[in-house]
Amino acid sequence: MTQWTMPMLNPAHLIFEDGVNFSGCSFGASNWSSGEVVFNTSMTGYQEMLTDPSYAGQIIVATYPLMGNYGINDIDFESQKIQVAGLIVKEHCLEPSGTNSSSTLHEFLSSQNIPAVSGVDTRAITRHLRNNGVMMGCISQDLLTENSMSKTKSLYSYGDINYVSQVSTSKSYSWPHMKNVPDKDYSKTRILVSDYGLKYNILRILKSKGCEVIAVPADISAAKLLEYEPDGVILSPGPGDPQILSLQVETAKSIIGKVPILGICLGNQILARAFGGKTFKLKFGHRGANHPVRDIESGAVHITAQNHGYAIDPDTLPTDVEISHINLNDFTVEGIRHKSLPVIGIQYHSEASPGPRDNEYIFNQFIEMVEVSKP
Repeated sequence: MTQWTMPMLNPAHLIFEDGVNFSGCSFGASNWSSGEVVFNTSMTGYQEMLTDPSYAGQIIVATYPLMGNYGINDIDFESQKIQVAGLIVKEHCLEPSGTNSSSTLHEFLSSQNIPAVSGVDTRAITRHLRNNGVMMGCISQDLLTENSMSKTKSLYSYGDINYVSQVSTSKSYSWPHMKNVPDKDYSKTRILVSDYGLKYNILRILKSKGCEVIAVPADISAAKLLEYEPDGVILSPGPGDPQILSLQVETAKSIIGKVPILGICLGNQILARAFGGKTFKLKFGHRGANHPVRDIESGAVHITAQNHGYAIDPDTLPTDVEISHINLNDFTVEGIRHKSLPVIGIQYHSEASPGPRDNEYIFNQFIEMVEVSKP
């Protein structure tokens, strides 16, 4: 029988910048950490969430009451490491049952020095965020004192940090071997993915569809990107405020009309900015695997996986860019497309992980668009 490492039942606290705090038990690492506190409504997929680079700089509150019940495996990674600043749960499983499980949630977090808190009222925390908006907070094992409270109030602003530069690859590589980019295979469709904080599942899906897949750094120039002779380019999801990503916006602007483009999540917002549109911060964002989105052209409603805190302002889009999808919860923009150029964008995660796989069809649409655009 597997012997799992058990956490010490020491007190820990989630302290918000507005002074509100919640106390529970520490698990994972026993260290101080800070970040923007957000909630996710997914029932499963905690390993994918923890390793999703879009969560860099954030503390996740899981609304589903139990996490860790099927453990951690060697398969469901969306990047090379845990990306979140911390985790808050109602209850975490101490003895997981999973066919491929190699460690517990506690052991996984501890191994990468990520603190977590259990035994708190996650419904009350979620209600606080919905009523007041997402805000900075910290996880602390220290006694609740005036000093610890004031330390939280002096935290940086999440939107001021360029997290994309922290999570992006430093050099281009081919998938799945993560080696140097080979000479182009003209028998295959070459897709470049700009790594703003991509999830591996984007690369897996493209590879499964017979594409040659290359990931490139977020700071790559348009000229260098085009040197790779891509048949299509995907602007990936990622963390942070699109308003501070001027370099990425200029690169996107320079390749529009030269190569078919698909923007996903942050990539969609960068596309909008490249067309002259603006973005704004949502009160508490969209994070989970159950968000309804309507395709305006077909009328079909898709249940989508989402993870973003910003949205496109529809009133700022130019006349040659139309809205293709809308969110049925708050009617924010969930997709755009250019009326004449091969450029589309979606705000939700077509690669899911975690979430429903219904929306992988977007990759098929993109590849068809790429094939039609080939000379």
